[in-house]
Parts: sequence; structure tokens; C-alpha cells
Amino acid sequence: MDGNSAKRPNDLPTKNCQYGKNCYRKNPAHFAEYNHIHLESIIRSHSDGEYTIPDEFSLTKDLILEQIEIVIKLFPHLSLQPQRKVQKMEEDLEKVSEKPKKEEEPKLPEAGCSKDTEKRISPPKEQTKPTRNIHDYIKVVLPKGKMAEKLKAAAPYNFFLTTITDSPNTHTESLSITLQEILDKSLGDLECSLQINFMVDIGWLLGHYYFAGYDQKPLIILYGDETPDLLNISKVRPNVQAMKVPMSGPFGIHHTKMMLLGYTDGSMRVVISTANLYEDDWHNRTQGLWISPKLPAIPDASDTAFGESPTNFREDLLKYLMAYNNPKIQNWITRVRKSNFSEVNVFLVASVPGGHRSTPKGPIWGHPRVGHLLTQHSSKVDESCPIVGQSSSIGSLGVSVGSWILGEWGINFRKDSAPAGLRRMPHFRMIYPSFTNVKNSHDDLLGGGCLPYQRNTNDKQPWLKNHLHQWKSNKRHRSQAMPHIKTYCRWSDRGLHWFLLTSANLSKAAWGAFNKSSKFEPPLRIMNYEAGVLFLPKFVTQTDTFPLDGSSIAAKVFPMPYDIPLTPYGLDDSPFLMDYLHEALK
Repeated sequence: MDGNSAKRPNDLPTKNCQYGKNCYRKNPAHFAEYNHIHLESIIRSHSDGEYTIPDEFSLTKDLILEQIEIVIKLFPHLSLQPQRKVQKMEEDLEKVSEKPKKEEEPKLPEAGCSKDTEKRISPPKEQTKPTRNIHDYIKVVLPKGKMAEKLKAAAPYNFFLTTITDSPNTHTESLSITLQEILDKSLGDLECSLQINFMVDIGWLLGHYYFAGYDQKPLIILYGDETPDLLNISKVRPNVQAMKVPMSGPFGIHHTKMMLLGYTDGSMRVVISTANLYEDDWHNRTQGLWISPKLPAIPDASDTAFGESPTNFREDLLKYLMAYNNPKIQNWITRVRKSNFSEVNVFLVASVPGGHRSTPKGPIWGHPRVGHLLTQHSSKVDESCPIVGQSSSIGSLGVSVGSWILGEWGINFRKDSAPAGLRRMPHFRMIYPSFTNVKNSHDDLLGGGCLPYQRNTNDKQPWLKNHLHQWKSNKRHRSQAMPHIKTYCRWSDRGLHWFLLTSANLSKAAWGAFNKSSKFEPPLRIMNYEAGVLFLPKFVTQTDTFPLDGSSIAAKVFPMPYDIPLTPYGLDDSPFLMDYLHEALK
């Protein structure tokens, strides 16, 4: 069988979804390419728009109803009433939330987390759970109990890429990981967690927690993109508390991808990622993650400075968390403050919305923060070395490369610890998938679903093409896995001078832009929440540069996510635009 069914009418997709009735996806592009016979059957049987969900889907009624709505929007001829009423969806969700009365059980843990969690909650009684096969829900399943070894071997960088479903070589690569591995018990026995992200498929995420054995543990989610499932999850799962992060303006987004994981021994761990928490981002897309060492609890009587890292990571993380001004995460702020970060060797580089000025300790947010750190700690970089950016989207950058890239953002990204003097501005190079890159990806044009750069923006900055380079990652087996990862760096023939992994795309909203009309110090205006980590050789390997090949014995080779040297766009190349995908799906 090749996965294709017989010819079907009305231009319905002919390829069968490999997950069948167990499909948890909610991406319209997926439903445009693959058929889901069970959904079509429900729709056709109840063409008045009132859908009776068979008992076999009783645990996922709300998901089934969302999927039906997506299918009907794509193929309205399937139903006489293509739009299901919101009231009906809410009524169905309430029915799913109702539980039959049982004998009294210990109360589920609250969604919050503090160091004394294990003292204040008792575990619920063991209950018989339906047997579920992890392979029916998760595409790449690696052996359990191995992640602690993998993390130890990844030191001192602790920098991973996610596995690629359709690239088997990545399944055995030592620096490729899955979400299940992040929840692996070898890293610690999880007692609570805080997930900070933009897009969250709560059913998919809780499925991972279920198979890791943590679905009843306290979980707080701060998210940017709201869905009915997230809005109502606490009705179904009282141990889960999901909160949309309020934004001060209509154009900013909560774009950070971060995990705080608390363990029963009082320790914790931080994960900085580029991946949203839904299936597509962990399927055939190149994503990056930094995983901290285990951060033990410090003694109660310790000095406030005890346990800080040489990079002041704890202090900067506290500033970031407090910027949410959310009392629901106060226990996490306390836990971070009382954890030992002394083994962390990277800097936190973050953005929060608002207008910002420098402080006595220097700039705290956005691109000025990068410049401040490079001025303090980067070895001298020859001006012939370009600034290399790589992201999954590009904002409106102005009428020329000098408008914001080299006129503001690049002024900070060019800095190092050498005296400024009369030094020319370095060249700027940008890695962004071309149309051909996406067309040849594992998912054809659907691979561009994570690349939202649009035609109306691209048409206003034709100069950008002169700086664009192809996405190529043959050495990491990811040339066909489109990059949702975001990175910025500089290298020379001496090695890699620094490397930044972040959620921040190349945009003013993410990095900030100065208000140059101010008579006083121009405040930096940032729209988004973002978070990343800056690797500086001085702190990671105690060298001037990171090796990019095996010629050095002073330090491990830095695991670059793409191939060097870069491949410029050809005359016939153009950047992939989201408009191409929209047009293909019409």
C-alpha cells in the first residue's frame, strides 16, 4: 500500500492520514493534503451541522469537533451548514468535562509549583488507565532512560536540534532529541513544570506528559495564541492552568519558547527552545534547544548571591519572569531565586514589550543587550567577518540595508571587546529558505507552513535578495527540514566568535527599534516577548573562538545547524513567501 486511496469526488484529498482515527492535528494544511474518513462520515451523517460524536471518541470530542470545523471550511460541500455554532462546541466541551461520581479521591495538585510541593500534596490513588500505544500518537520514539547520558555528552554546549520524522539519520544523531526525551525520568522525577510558549496544542502536549507519566502533575502554561481547548483546559484538568499573556499593543506577540522543569529532589532545569508546542513543529522542521544542567536547590540560609552563574543567568531570568507581572508564577520566581545556577555558561538574551532605556548595569532587552554583552566579552572580530542571521520570518526592515539592519541592529551585533576606533561596518548575510528549498522539502510546499514572510513585505525591500542565502544542512541531515530555528553569529577562519540561539526572528518587533524623534535618550521600543541564549567562548570553552572543524584540541567542535560555507541565492532564486502556500491550497 502506498497510502493513497481510490479516486474520490469533489477534489477531496486521496492520501490517507497515517494516524487515522488517532489524528491529533489541527493544521488546515494537513487536512488539505490527507483524508480523514471518520470525520467525513460524521459530517455526512449529520448535515444539519449538529454532530453526534460516536462513543469511541468520547475522550477527544472537543478535538473531533475542531477538526470537523477545519474540514468543512476546506470542503464546504460536505455539509449543508459548514459553520458549527460556537454554542454547540461549548456545550459539547462541557459534556466532555463532566465526570461520573466516584469514591472520594485525594485532591489533584494545584497548577502552581514551589520547593515544598512534595510536602503539601499527596499523590492521587492509582487508577486503571486505558492502554494506549505511544507509537500511535508520537512519530519518533527513542529509548527511555538515556537522556541524562545524552545531555552529559553534549557538554559544554548543551545545544540540540529536534529529530526529523522523515530523516532517519537524525533519529540516531547524538545531538537530536524529542520532547519525550526532555521529559525523560533520567533527567529527574518531574513534580511540576511551567511551559512558556506562543502556540500550544494542549491535547498534543498533555499526550506527551501522559506517556512520560506526568499527566497528573501541576502544569502552568503561559501562551500567546488562544484556542478554545486552552481556554477551557482547567475544567477538564484541574492540575493544568493555562493563561494567555496580555499584550500592550495589537502588533506584538508572546513569542518566547521556554520550559521550567521542577523535580522532586528540589532541583530544576531551564530549556530555551525555538519550537511551538504542537505536532508540526516537532515533525519535519529544524528546531533548536538549549538545555541547562540540573540546578540544585541552595541551602535556605545562603547569601542572595550564592548560586549565581558567571553569566548572571539567574538574575536575568528573574527579571524576565517578573516582567509578566503575573502572581500565578510567583512560586516559580521563588524557586528560580533559590536554585543554584553556578554551572550555567550561557547568557540569557530576551525581549519584553514596552519602551526601554539603559540601566546602570547596561541595556537589559533586545539588540542593545546583545551589543552590551559582546562589548564586554567577545574576542576581537575582524571587520571582514559578516554578521550572519537566520530566521523563519522576516519583518519590514526599511528601504535599504542601512535603514535598520546596519543602521541600528547591526551596530550592536558587530560589537566586540576591542576599541571601536574607525572600523567599517561588516557585511550582512541572511539565511532564509528559497522557494526551491521549500519545494524540495520533506513536505513539499507544506514545508513552508512555518515561514510566514509575505509578498507585501518582500516587495518593499527588494535589496534584501542581495543578502539572502539558501537553507542547506547536509551535514546535519536537515536540508529538507525547513528551519523554524533562529540563530545569529559571526565566524572567521579562526573559528566561531559567538553564537545566539533565540525565538526572535529578524524584525523590529522582536529586537526593538529606537524612537529617534525623542530629544533625550531615545527609548527602545519592543513589541514582542522573546528569549534566547548567547554562547560566548570565554565562558563556555575558555577560548577565544569555538572550533568549527576538528583541527583544534582546545575545545569540541561547535554543532552548527547549517552548512558552512553558505550558498548565496542564484539569479533565478527568490525567498519562499507564505502567499505561495495560500495560493496552492486554494
